[in-house]
Amino acid sequence: MMANNDKPRAIADVSTGSILATVTIAVPPERVFRALTADDQIPLWWGSDELYRTTRHTADVRPGGAWRSEGMGADGREFHVQGEYLKVEPPHLLVLTWKAPWDGDNVTTVTYTLEAVDAGTRLTLRHDGFGARQDACRDHGFGWESVLGWLATFLGDQAGAKPKAVFHCRLIPPRSDFAFTMTDPERALMKQHSDYLRSKLGEGGVILFGPVADPAGPWGLGIVRADDEASVRALTEGDPMIRSGLGFRYEILPMMSAVM
Repeated sequence: MMANNDKPRAIADVSTGSILATVTIAVPPERVFRALTADDQIPLWWGSDELYRTTRHTADVRPGGAWRSEGMGADGREFHVQGEYLKVEPPHLLVLTWKAPWDGDNVTTVTYTLEAVDAGTRLTLRHDGFGARQDACRDHGFGWESVLGWLATFLGDQAGAKPKAVFHCRLIPPRSDFAFTMTDPERALMKQHSDYLRSKLGEGGVILFGPVADPAGPWGLGIVRADDEASVRALTEGDPMIRSGLGFRYEILPMMSAVM
């Protein structure tokens, strides 16, 4: 639901090789700016199950700083898009280059302008530099309309929803020296485990995961954002490590507070 948000609109002017898109979102510009730039934000909203999901985003948010988004399409193919920031004036202006393999690695320019209005924030996006590549311009126009819709839905839902809880999840192996004595089948299982959690980054609620070098024996750490412990249990029970029946188990503890 997009509470109090105008529907996104995008117009591709193929004669000039540029796109103009806009949406009004019922949150302040500062919140929109963070959603557009923070490493931990973009994987939460950029994508949909039927098209693709952005699973990782890195950004050095300063003029000359690089950014890169990676993800996976609904067909299972991996993708990426990257560029660098040209202007960074929070929370009202963000200008960056855009370079995508599916567009022949041509370099175009995206400008986000954020204006505070009574309803929240009016976001205007301009994407320039397509030149005579009319099909690419038209396709990106459709794409930006979807992207702004995802952003508006994400921020609109957050504005009206209670904060999710954060949980500390400890994956305990069946033996203390597991990390050092893995068999080849167990090593393959670890790969499935890693792929599973990576697929849950962002939209699936996983904030981070990785091994912990405990002197008593390494174990796996996951930090998960979820509505309740039942949701976390459902996620951990789907982990190939648990489904293997080899004796792995999760210890799940709610965090009393989480500052991010």
